[in-house]
Amino acid sequence: MNQHSLPRFSKDFLLVLSTTFLIGVSVVVLRSLVAEIFPFYLIYIFVALLFLYVFSKIDFEIFVSFSPHLYVFSLVLLLLTLIIGNITRGAVRWIPLGKISIQPSEVVRPFLILFFAKYAVSAELSVKRLVKLVLVFLIPFFLILIQPSLGVAILTFIGFFGVVIASSFPKKYLLLGTAILLAVLPLVYFVLQPYQRLRINTFLDPSKDPYGAGYNSIQSMISVGSGGVFGRGLGKGIQTQLAFLPERHTDFIFASIAEELGLMGAFLVILGLFAVFWRIINIIENSQGPVARAFVSGVFLVLFAETFIHIGMNVGLLPITGVPLPFISAGGSALIGTMMSIALVLSARK
Repeated sequence: MNQHSLPRFSKDFLLVLSTTFLIGVSVVVLRSLVAEIFPFYLIYIFVALLFLYVFSKIDFEIFVSFSPHLYVFSLVLLLLTLIIGNITRGAVRWIPLGKISIQPSEVVRPFLILFFAKYAVSAELSVKRLVKLVLVFLIPFFLILIQPSLGVAILTFIGFFGVVIASSFPKKYLLLGTAILLAVLPLVYFVLQPYQRLRINTFLDPSKDPYGAGYNSIQSMISVGSGGVFGRGLGKGIQTQLAFLPERHTDFIFASIAEELGLMGAFLVILGLFAVFWRIINIIENSQGPVARAFVSGVFLVLFAETFIHIGMNVGLLPITGVPLPFISAGGSALIGTMMSIALVLSARK
C-alpha cells in the first residue's frame, strides 16, 4: 500500500492521538461533573469523529472550490438561528432539531475561515480588496454578535485576523490597521450589553460584587487553588460537586479539572493542547499552497486563542466571556466544529 492510499489522518498520528486523548479526558471529567448528559452526549462525539474521518479524506481543493457555497450556507444558518432559534437566557444561539439542538455559529466557523482564506489569497490583497474582504467578514460577524454571542464573535474575528496575517497583504498596513483598532477598542465598551459591561467591571475587581457578577470569577479561582498537585479526586470536588462553581462543565471546565485532578491533570490537558498546536504549526509550514496555509493559520489562531482565553478567565487573568476549552468542554456543536476544522487542517497538508 503506497502513501497516497493511506487515510490522511494516519499521516499525522500525533495530531489525531492528541485530539483523541483530549476527548477521552473530556468524557471522563464530564461523567464526573454531569453524568446526566450521557449516553446522549456520545452521539455528538461519534458525529464529530465521523466528520474528522470523512472530511480528512476529501481533497482540500474540493473544499476550496465550494467555499463560496459554504459561505452562503453559513449565512443562511446564521439567519435561521435568529428567525427560528430557541431563546435561552436572552440569547438566540441554537436551532432545535427534534430532541437535539445545534449552535450554527460554532459549526460554520471552519467554512467561514476557509472562504476568507480563498478570498484573501486568490488575488493580490490590495487595500481595496482588503476592504471588500472586511465587508465579507462583517456580515457573519454581526449575525453572530447580535445573537448575542460575544465569545464566538471574538473567535471568528481572530480566525479572520489569522488569515489576513498569512496572506500577502503588506504588513505595514496591517500594523496601521491594528493600531487604529486598538485606538477605537475602548469605544466598544459602550456598545456592549449591560451584563457584558458588568463582567469587565467585576473582572477588574471581583470583590465589588462577590455574590453577583464577581461570583463566577471568585469561585473559579477557589476551584483552581483547592485542587493541589493531584486533586481531590473524580467526583470529590467540593466546588464542582456541590455546584458552587457555575457552568462547571462548559465555561469553567478547566477549573473543574484543576480541582478534581489537580495540577497534574491540568498540566496533562495543557500538554495535549500544545501537542495539537505544535502539529498544526508544522502543517502550516507544510501546507498544499497559499490558501491552505492561510486557512490553517486561521484555525491555529482560533484554537490557541480559545485555549488562552478559557484558561485565562478560569484563573482570573481575563474577564468572563463564555469561551469553551477546545475538545474538553461539553458542547456538541463546538466539538463538531472543532473536529471539522482539524479534518480540514489534515486535508490541507501536503
